[in-house]
Amino acid sequence: MRAQNRDVVYETLLSEAELDHWIERIEAAELTAIDTETTSLDEQQARIVGISFSVAVGNAAYVPIAHDGPDAPVQLPMELVLAKLKPWLEDASKKKLGQHIKYDRHVFANHGINVQGYAHDTMLESYVLEVHKPHGLTSLADRHTGRTGITYEDLCGKGAKQIPFSQVPVEKAAAYSCEDSDQTLDVHTVLWPQIEANEKLRGIYELEMQTSEVLFRIERNGVLIDAAELARQSNDLGTRIVQLEKEAYDIAGQPFNLSSPKQLGEIFFDKLGMPVVKKTATGARSTDEEVLEKLAEDYPLPAKLLEHRSLSKLKGTYTDKIAQLADARGRVHTHYAQAVAVTGRLSSNDPNLQNIPVRTPEGRRVREAFIAPRGRVIASADYSQIELRIMAHISGDESLLHAFKEGIDVHRATAAEVFGVTVDQVSSEQRRYAKVINFGLIYGMSSFGLARNLGIETKAAAAYIDRYFQRYPGVKQYMDETKLQAKARGYVETVFGRRLYLPEINSPNGPRRGAAERAAINAPMQGTAADLIKKAMIAVQKELDEKKPGILMIMQVHDELVFELPESEMDWVRAEIPRMMAEVADLKVPLLAEVGFGANWEKAH
Repeated sequence: MRAQNRDVVYETLLSEAELDHWIERIEAAELTAIDTETTSLDEQQARIVGISFSVAVGNAAYVPIAHDGPDAPVQLPMELVLAKLKPWLEDASKKKLGQHIKYDRHVFANHGINVQGYAHDTMLESYVLEVHKPHGLTSLADRHTGRTGITYEDLCGKGAKQIPFSQVPVEKAAAYSCEDSDQTLDVHTVLWPQIEANEKLRGIYELEMQTSEVLFRIERNGVLIDAAELARQSNDLGTRIVQLEKEAYDIAGQPFNLSSPKQLGEIFFDKLGMPVVKKTATGARSTDEEVLEKLAEDYPLPAKLLEHRSLSKLKGTYTDKIAQLADARGRVHTHYAQAVAVTGRLSSNDPNLQNIPVRTPEGRRVREAFIAPRGRVIASADYSQIELRIMAHISGDESLLHAFKEGIDVHRATAAEVFGVTVDQVSSEQRRYAKVINFGLIYGMSSFGLARNLGIETKAAAAYIDRYFQRYPGVKQYMDETKLQAKARGYVETVFGRRLYLPEINSPNGPRRGAAERAAINAPMQGTAADLIKKAMIAVQKELDEKKPGILMIMQVHDELVFELPESEMDWVRAEIPRMMAEVADLKVPLLAEVGFGANWEKAH
């Protein structure tokens, strides 16, 4: 069967002879684009409905294998199709291309196929070349090839009326899937030469491709969850939330809706006479998070509301939900989004492991529910003060480099410089101030922001910043030069050459330009930290594959890698993982990684 549309030739493969002919074509091809159509967006559950291939732009084929709509034709049996394709799919020498290949890897793994030979991913090509733009195939095809196509909604509908892909008529499904493979190949022919021509970008792209493979492994492993512990936490949080409501009613002198801005405004400003901190765009008195935090410094009711909000969020997002996400073995498989954060950092969802609030005891307690099976332990390895070390490397500031090379506590060293005392005279309060200054300046914090953070006058904060820059002139020079460079080029780079675009850097809008300038200072550090943890993941996974297959990498959170291992392997992990993490790059300061162990994630810290 053939479907022709303009200058494309798309085929639907319904006979074994047709399939065999296409297998010969993909076996002989230099590069084959491949796309799966499935039953679900959940990559751990999705089953294949059909597969498409393209070996030349404008030419593709679709193999339907699980369409069950009323007019579905007789299709080749799934077992036959997958058995015939498996040798090619698992052959690393047969080069494959996809759009978001990590998803397709999972789908094939659900059918017992371990795909090898993925050479390219158009989503990651776009992420490396144009991080600030959308990376979906529809957007890529439109931007780079001028082609538009059929959308998923066109085929399946939306909302309650949406039908499963298996019920889409085969000829429409074939046109849609063939177009996906065809456009993926077309986009690749535009993007890949641009990456290939730039050595730095090629290095970053290879890093992303290898990271995708490691993330697939981490997602597949999952982490064991203690559902009973989460239920206890939910119960405790629920009790405290009810208690906070009652306390809020007592302070207000009446019951009220804790999430109604109108009612809050009346109670705060009319009844209790609190000062109006700011107004909304419509002129209403604001009761947003920032206002509550300011008022909570002097009034008990806003403090109760903040605690109520934070505990309700913890309960709704984590303690109630995580156990529902577990598979039959009680393991949760987060999804790592690789092409979202412009700095190169990973983000995670279902559950979001990056945002568990670890500054509160209740938040830290959530990590107690991430456990090791009997006879095994959790290990957590993380980089120490990674962004400050990167700042020392990038800026080349002598005093910062000296502190790290000599192993001096860098916050103590900064406090000594800023407060004009010796390192051993620094008080814990002065060290705390220095820590806020060190991290604040990395994020481009102003004197106003620093003053708010430390609870001091803006004038005093400005004096601290001036003194800091006098003592660390290399940091000041780095910040000034980076802003100028960003304005001239429109982007900044990490140590390894990842490009971070700043579209608002020359904006006439002051606040937007200011935000872009702050991002220009921070992005190279956050982006380099992201590159380093990815390099560490790749190096460690390679070593585990070769020597220690019983050790599983189960999570990555910012600058931290989490493992599940037999108790007998603790000594190896203690010695080897920090060494590998420290050796992934040769910077002007030593990298330092530390590892801890425990029966659960929290205890491993």
